[in-house]
Amino acid sequence: MAVRRFEGKDHAAAYLQFRVAPQDLNQQDSEVRQPKERLQLAVDVGCGPGQGTVLLAPYFTKVVGIDVSPAQLEMALTKTNPPNVSYSQGPAEELPFGPGEVDLVTAMTAAHWFERRKFLVEADRVLRPGGCLALLSYSMNMDLEYGDVSTELNAICKEFYAALLPFRDPYLGSSSEKIYADMFDSCSYPDKEWNESLLVKNTLTLGGYIKMVETFSSYQRMLRNNPAEAKGLSDDIQSRLMSAMKVSSPDTELTVIVKYFYWFARKPSSD
Repeated sequence: MAVRRFEGKDHAAAYLQFRVAPQDLNQQDSEVRQPKERLQLAVDVGCGPGQGTVLLAPYFTKVVGIDVSPAQLEMALTKTNPPNVSYSQGPAEELPFGPGEVDLVTAMTAAHWFERRKFLVEADRVLRPGGCLALLSYSMNMDLEYGDVSTELNAICKEFYAALLPFRDPYLGSSSEKIYADMFDSCSYPDKEWNESLLVKNTLTLGGYIKMVETFSSYQRMLRNNPAEAKGLSDDIQSRLMSAMKVSSPDTELTVIVKYFYWFARKPSSD
């Protein structure tokens, strides 16, 4: 059975506000994200509040975001969505489409929570011949850049991530990247491509970076177990980062470097 996370309203709101979105990946030269002609239907599975869903709108006649969490979909509907984007509640393993109906099935930082083998079978069912499956995620071990103190900042960040590691969900194992690599290996399509170590820089405030880490499932698990410990950890890390940066406000902007990895595969044509 797939694991359900990110379902509280407060968590969903923070997810929409602070999680990084893969908009910079649209600049990459990939026909999966930038098809030569407008296609009919894209499905974003585990869409959350829809940050990635809306990025597909220019390339498809219709885009549907699917998520199991009502709170996440409620957040998706609070923002401005293109007219060809809609949302539907449901599990990744039971998509509400007929056989061969979908041009693109994608999941952005979500597939690690799915019942993975069942999802791959379901994606194959709904994809048309020649359609694409594209899965994307990023490493939670992000780097910071700020002036000449980046090395010091990243040493503090590593302590942050290490403190959260004992709270990592057992379903995820030790490495999300390995989950995606295993799914890539399990995909039977011969036309497929794996990409890793794509570094994307995002400008956030220091406080925004802390809030983003607080959306991680490991932090949320720590928060449920011991709220005082979780808040104390965040406050301590933020204070130490501010001290290293020699700033007095968490609204100070810095650069967050995110390491993406992704793969895509094309379903064989019927001819």
